[in-house]
Amino acid sequence: MSNFNFVYTVLVCMAGAMNLLLTALAYHRRNDFAGARIFVAIAAFSAVYVFGTALGMAGDSLSSLIWWTKVSYLGLPFIAPCSLIMILYFVGFERWVTRLRVALLFAIPVITVALVWTNERHHLFYQRIEALGDGPYPLASVVGGPWYLVQGSLTFLCLAAATVLLLQGWERLKAAYLPQYMVMLIGQLLPMACAFLYLIGAAPPGIDPVPASMSITATLYIWAILSRGMLTAAPIARENLFECLRDGVLVLDLEDRLVDFNQAASEMVDGLGPSSIGRPLAQLFMGAGPEALAYVMEGANPPGETVKDLKWRRAGESGYYQIRSSPVQKRGGQVAGRMIMLIDITERMLLQEGLRRLATIDGLTGTANRAHFMELSRKELERFDSLQHSLSFILLDVDHFKNINDRYGHPCGDAALRHITDICAAHLREGDVLGRYGGEEFVLCLPGIGLLEAARLADAIRLDIRSRPLASSSGPVAITASFGVTEAVTGDTLTELLRQADRALYASKNAGRDRVHLFRESVTLPYDQNDQTVHETPTAAAP
Repeated sequence: MSNFNFVYTVLVCMAGAMNLLLTALAYHRRNDFAGARIFVAIAAFSAVYVFGTALGMAGDSLSSLIWWTKVSYLGLPFIAPCSLIMILYFVGFERWVTRLRVALLFAIPVITVALVWTNERHHLFYQRIEALGDGPYPLASVVGGPWYLVQGSLTFLCLAAATVLLLQGWERLKAAYLPQYMVMLIGQLLPMACAFLYLIGAAPPGIDPVPASMSITATLYIWAILSRGMLTAAPIARENLFECLRDGVLVLDLEDRLVDFNQAASEMVDGLGPSSIGRPLAQLFMGAGPEALAYVMEGANPPGETVKDLKWRRAGESGYYQIRSSPVQKRGGQVAGRMIMLIDITERMLLQEGLRRLATIDGLTGTANRAHFMELSRKELERFDSLQHSLSFILLDVDHFKNINDRYGHPCGDAALRHITDICAAHLREGDVLGRYGGEEFVLCLPGIGLLEAARLADAIRLDIRSRPLASSSGPVAITASFGVTEAVTGDTLTELLRQADRALYASKNAGRDRVHLFRESVTLPYDQNDQTVHETPTAAAP
């Protein structure tokens, strides 16, 4: 029997070592959530109980066994009440944990400790303790007294209540919590089952299987803390409110590792799932785009709330999200981590873009409207004044546009304007500005282009328009346009430049239309497409 006792003693010692390690690990994470400190107490009481049992079995006499049994009871009576309190925190019922209730809950364990250490005087806890065999690694058979039943009843009630609270949260359980949930459930059921087997005599004589079972529960707890963030998870009972939020919420610890998230967040962040718990924030936001990643990382542990609107990539598509980063503080004011809220503002941003488009873009042709063109052109004129690069303007008017409307109808006239827009856009560079000046008139702002080069461009557009009739239900519709070109000089205003281009345009109209004229040195001059020069003979122009 001594060999079996030796093996069992070693197993119990290992359980004690595991609980000591668990105590240290839980103490290191004690600030992560409200119930973590009570978990430290559970691990410490368990270590005292298990080591007391092991050292009693390692002795060589019944008196030594009794002494170390008393030591073990400095921890054993408190484990189950502490477990119940920890589960209350875990399931979100921490409001039940009041000082009065805790005092009442621990009154029986305190009395138990006192009765165990004075048992020889009254035998209220143990009526009799008898040795089973002689020599090293002794075992004992005990007969419980009245208070033994009281303490046992409290232990079973606490463990049973904790188990019921956990089972009640099953339907609300999120997959991310399943591993730690199962660990906590095993932590309540396994010791309770072993204690029941011991009480009904199903265990070997003198062998209490509860200390050995704690090697299993301690191992599971350590695994859950290290790999699943068990002591940093939000309580299950908060899931109803948490999951009903339409905005995405991510909860992070002080090291910016994911502690919790809701369903809305998993739909906003690619790859976010149960396996993401405990992962660094940088890994989670890799797919959201560099701007989003930079913002959330720079905002780590901010002193206050920060808000920013960002364009976001999600499932290969782009959206807009407002990101709010706020510190999470405990009741004492200490920062325990931070919360990132993701608010989908895609619809709002698209609406704003639509309004902005309506305010700046011509609805028929898709070019800049007059007001927006004037705004952009003034900016280019300011750059011209500071940089002294070339800047030219082209004003064009569709010839006999009223005849197109009258003969083919207004839908055809609208199509003709869009046709002109497409041809002009095909000739423009990046940075050039095309706008609808009014009616059938269009205007172009050309940064970095001088007068003669702008005239060549205008003539190329003119030829393209003439050579590409508009296809319509009535057949091809021939279209031509007249052009006026001017170049900015220092001191010109935008109004003066457009007036100059307009004078050149009227010169083209007066000369027979489908022509290009330039404004230079207060006169308008025709552009000759054959010799690519400007004639020096002024052409009469409308004032």
